[in-house]
Amino acid sequence: MKNKRKGLLTIIVIIAAIAFCGYTTLVGLGAAHKGSAQNIRLGLDLAGGVSITYQVKDKNPTKEEMSDTIYKLQKRVEQYSTEASVYQEGDDRINIEIPGVTDANKILDELGKPGSLSFQTADGETVLTGTDVKSASAKSGQDDMGNKEYSVELNLTKLGTKKFATATQNNIGKQIAIIYDGETISSPVVRSEITGGQAYITGDFTYEEADNLASTIRIGGLKLQLEELRSNVVGAQLGEQALNTSLKAGIIGLILVFLFMIFVYRLPGLASSLALVIYTEIVLVILNAFDVTLTLPGIAGIILSIGMAVDANVIIFARVREEMVRGRSVKNSLKIGFQKALSAILDGNITTLIAAAVLWFKGSGTVKGFAQTLAIGIIASMFTALVITRLIVNAFYAVGLRSEKLYYRPKKELSLIHI
Repeated sequence: MKNKRKGLLTIIVIIAAIAFCGYTTLVGLGAAHKGSAQNIRLGLDLAGGVSITYQVKDKNPTKEEMSDTIYKLQKRVEQYSTEASVYQEGDDRINIEIPGVTDANKILDELGKPGSLSFQTADGETVLTGTDVKSASAKSGQDDMGNKEYSVELNLTKLGTKKFATATQNNIGKQIAIIYDGETISSPVVRSEITGGQAYITGDFTYEEADNLASTIRIGGLKLQLEELRSNVVGAQLGEQALNTSLKAGIIGLILVFLFMIFVYRLPGLASSLALVIYTEIVLVILNAFDVTLTLPGIAGIILSIGMAVDANVIIFARVREEMVRGRSVKNSLKIGFQKALSAILDGNITTLIAAAVLWFKGSGTVKGFAQTLAIGIIASMFTALVITRLIVNAFYAVGLRSEKLYYRPKKELSLIHI
């Protein structure tokens, strides 16, 4: 009686978990709808946007130069979208993807070609280059009269700090021009010697003007010279169609898997189907919680991990059936079946996790998206197969569903008729 109550409570908890995760996935929690699948960040191929590939002009760029350039470009494109990504392609190319933008062509024009930046005195001496600038940003404050004013804050590197201290000491009261791609974008006057590595460019700026100046300095501070190799605009409608098609394929696939598992494995198949529902909901919640960008390869990774989740259940129930064929009771067969399947499931999933880790560290762009969702799916599938499925099957047995026919479909034996 005690086991029956425990089993019934487990089933109620499982159903409640499915309902809660389902509600979270469909609607979300709170006014911000946290956890909702609608809030999952979509990649360029699903949300639409702009993709740009830059070719490095310099020969044999170092890893550090590429890394610094990617970092500064990332900061540059984040003003268009917080979901924008910048990643390396090969040894000398950089890809920029900005999903979800409403006016992709305008962004292509505004982004422009990253060029060279220099700080020059009135006699043409270059005192700083773009690589001496660590960061540049627009700031707001108040003047002596209490009026709001805007400025540009510059933070210099260690070497840049030394060079700028000397330059400002020798040019107090004079202009130091900031030149980007041969064009003077600002000519501030040096008021005093600047030794701390932090400088402010003040003037009659609006916030937009200060922000544009800071943005130009940032992009001009790239270590490498880049030229636009190609650019593509992906329509949001095309991405939406791809997402809808993928969702339909995933739902149809899950339904077919449910029917197959229930038909072949009966009650354990029903348990695995319920566990797969929880698995799907867990994956969607994780994607939202960790702000993972979902792409078409990422969806492929999720679908592949669903297959691995089903495979884990097949291994378990095959072991259970083997034990029942040998004449063991349902209870012992379930216990031994899960024990024997454990090592095979762990080995298979861990090796796949290793492959996903290699793809993550060595890959780029959509390859990383595939590796990320695959790894999330594998971890979730191991949990649902080894924990959730076992809880559900044991709960079914505890509430009184103990007939062998519910757990095992015996194969019909062919008999020979002798004449």
